[in-house]
Amino acid sequence: MPENNTHRRSKNRLKKAGAAFAAGTALLFGAVYVNANAASVGGSATTTASPAASSAASSAAVSDVVDAADAFLATLDDDQQAEVLLDLTEENATAWSNLPCGSTCRVGIELSTLSEEQLAAAEAVIEAATGTGSGTGYDQISQILAADDVLGETAGGYSSGNYYLAFLGTPGTSGTWQLHFGGHHLAVNLTYEDGEVEGTTPFFIGVEPTSWTDDDGTSYAPLAGMHDGMLDLLAGLSDDELSQAKLSESYTDVLLGPDEDGDFPETKEGLSVGELTDDQQELVLNAIQPWVDVADDSTAASVLSTYASELDDTYISYSGGTDLDTQGDYVRIDGPGVWIEFVCQDGVVYQNQIHYHTVYRDHTTDYGGEFSF
Repeated sequence: MPENNTHRRSKNRLKKAGAAFAAGTALLFGAVYVNANAASVGGSATTTASPAASSAASSAAVSDVVDAADAFLATLDDDQQAEVLLDLTEENATAWSNLPCGSTCRVGIELSTLSEEQLAAAEAVIEAATGTGSGTGYDQISQILAADDVLGETAGGYSSGNYYLAFLGTPGTSGTWQLHFGGHHLAVNLTYEDGEVEGTTPFFIGVEPTSWTDDDGTSYAPLAGMHDGMLDLLAGLSDDELSQAKLSESYTDVLLGPDEDGDFPETKEGLSVGELTDDQQELVLNAIQPWVDVADDSTAASVLSTYASELDDTYISYSGGTDLDTQGDYVRIDGPGVWIEFVCQDGVVYQNQIHYHTVYRDHTTDYGGEFSF
């Protein structure tokens, strides 16, 4: 892969931090993020394509994902393949976390152990499987890895190399398998069955810092679209509607994070979306879309269409404040299928700032519906 000016800037920044391998990882995974979502901090959310436009746009077919997976496996020796190719079991599928806990809480091969050629092939798998939008999908994933390199300049244990990739089951256009990828602040679980995407969740994503500016003066905010979509949703409600949407509980983290599989509340809480105007319902769909866009474009459009058809039975709720800038500010969207939580937390490394956690699940298709929790 030729090294352009963006690549050299990333390498120089990481060399200053002494992260030799992280520089190589940032070169590969940073090619997209450096040009996307480059708005000033606090700017408006990145606009993503409508469902119809997403369907018409080129998308990654499952066969393309399989081809990329096979190409990646071909770069690995037998021992490395054994780390990547694992059984599709509940234990393996649920091995993800929002913590920088490395292989103690994850399965798969660690990116830091790969050669540059192997890393490029791994990156191609993630790119083929995820959405092409600006600030969503592959672009957003790239930014999350880059955020860990930024954290690594201040605190130990954070790096874009500390992420893990596994195939649970054998990649193919027949049978069932899962693309399992993640690390600190990221868990991507895409499940395939007989050449179709059967599940796009759980998808956990978080970020610290919430925004940063590189040496070139360009600013990044990987979760801006998610944050601003929820902010717009709340801003579109009347005082009476906000009162109905207010939760009695307070939250310091998402409810259905790691190790909370299947623990959906039995009763939906908050404000019924079916009672809202068309314009307000559009705000709900706009808020949902950045999470759905983790999947390839055509899958994302199909999933969003399903959620649109379920709006009458979907509820929105919140806790804390509505500005989404303070510890404990929390928003939830809960439908027959969709489940999204977004929460503000005090910073861990940057303790004078907040950082974000969010999780996207589906009541019926988490892990492709393969397990009963």
